[in-house]
Amino acid sequence: MGKRIEHTQGTEHAASPAGNTERNAERPFVGSRLRQLRKERGISQARLAEILDLSASYVNQIEHDGRPLTVAVLERITAAFGIDPTFFADQDSTRLLAEIQDVTLDPEISPTPADVTELAALVKNHPDLARAFVDLHSRYRNVSDTLSLLTEERVQGSAILSITPKGELFGRASGPEAFSMPHEEVRDFFYARQNYIDVLDVAAEKLASRINIGANQIHHTEQILAERLQQVHKVEVIYSRDLGDTQHKFDPKRKTLHVSAKMRPGQIAFRLATELAYLEAGTTIDSLVELGHFQSEETRALARRGLASYYAAALLLPYRQFHSSAEESRYDLEFLMREYGVGYETVCHRLSTLQRPSLRGVPWTFVRVDRAGNMSKRQSATGLHLSNSGGTCPLWNVYETFSYPGKIMRQIAQMPDGRTYLWIARTVNHHRAAWGQPGKMFAIGLGCELRHADRTVYSDGLDLKDTSAAVPIGSGCRLCPRENCPQRAFPPINRTVEIDPHRSSVSPY
Repeated sequence: MGKRIEHTQGTEHAASPAGNTERNAERPFVGSRLRQLRKERGISQARLAEILDLSASYVNQIEHDGRPLTVAVLERITAAFGIDPTFFADQDSTRLLAEIQDVTLDPEISPTPADVTELAALVKNHPDLARAFVDLHSRYRNVSDTLSLLTEERVQGSAILSITPKGELFGRASGPEAFSMPHEEVRDFFYARQNYIDVLDVAAEKLASRINIGANQIHHTEQILAERLQQVHKVEVIYSRDLGDTQHKFDPKRKTLHVSAKMRPGQIAFRLATELAYLEAGTTIDSLVELGHFQSEETRALARRGLASYYAAALLLPYRQFHSSAEESRYDLEFLMREYGVGYETVCHRLSTLQRPSLRGVPWTFVRVDRAGNMSKRQSATGLHLSNSGGTCPLWNVYETFSYPGKIMRQIAQMPDGRTYLWIARTVNHHRAAWGQPGKMFAIGLGCELRHADRTVYSDGLDLKDTSAAVPIGSGCRLCPRENCPQRAFPPINRTVEIDPHRSSVSPY
């Protein structure tokens, strides 16, 4: 038996067979889990090897369980991906594997049977998560059956939308598709990747470098993009004031791109960059959409547009350059707006994507809400959970900004789980194109855990060590456990409502 070569801290050394046996018994083989993590982040195997400063062959052996995970490599992975070391914990359960395999065989859960090897890795490395998944599926089936029955009764008691020639009911919703929302699927796709798509980000950055896109030249950038479309892709850019509510429209047959001349230079550049994304990275975008296993064509179309928009932002605000500007300015949003000539919302959204392994920015959560509490955008590089329904918390400072339009406001807020965040919020106006046309106003919120706050200018003057003054907020009344909140609108769904007719308090529930 020959000697085995192992990489440690970027070097190679020989290990004895006996030593190998002892060490391998202590070190987990985590190939499938690492491979899944890499694919979720849109990173190639060669790119991962570059990030970890290891040879491609060594990473390939780890992914195929040819080598165990050493402590040194584990530290590099956790630092690069921002995960907990227990992510690769070593545990096993035969019964749990069988149960979770049954879950994945449900056609309403997965379009194709899951790989048994990957399921075994999930059970081995995350037994608690696997158990939660099995329990969730059981509850889902119960709720789904109940909702299907209620939906059937409601449809039968109301007008029938359409009938087939054979007299059969057509168009009735049932199963998960009746309740799935395309924007939620797409949001979850980005959330699983910490709102960072490496393959698109790197490609956009390389193109930006080749065609000389950077800071302090937004008018020049617009011209560069128009020339790229014309010279490389034979697309003619036509500026028009007669597009009505349409901001841009591309005709692939005539190869003409009509753009509203009423937009600001930064807005125009973003629309040009979005269409350029389909032409420069269309194949990559399509591959990422296939990786998402979305339920409907509507969702796939929305995912394509989301990925194209991601590419556009990465092209206008190249990663390394923008990351450097953000760090040097301590995430001064107004400075970054002037530096790159784009709007407040674009800067905030781009900041929430700065999660490249080995060059990470502050992990931000980005939200966009209106006065009524409708959350039209939500992206997160953190573990912050916000309710999908039932509204958000009125004590959150994003709503206070509507009383002070255009002013950046900050808030230290604490969630029910004890985690404390710094929130920065400001309103933005999507101006009407002409007199008499309706305008739109939103509040944009950026939040990061308090431990990152000192990296930003918005922590200046705040006592970050004293969290006693933090505003107690929640993820929405239906999920928030705070019993004595004066702003509670609904009772929590997981607690029994107890009403004492002879006692009152700040909360009616």
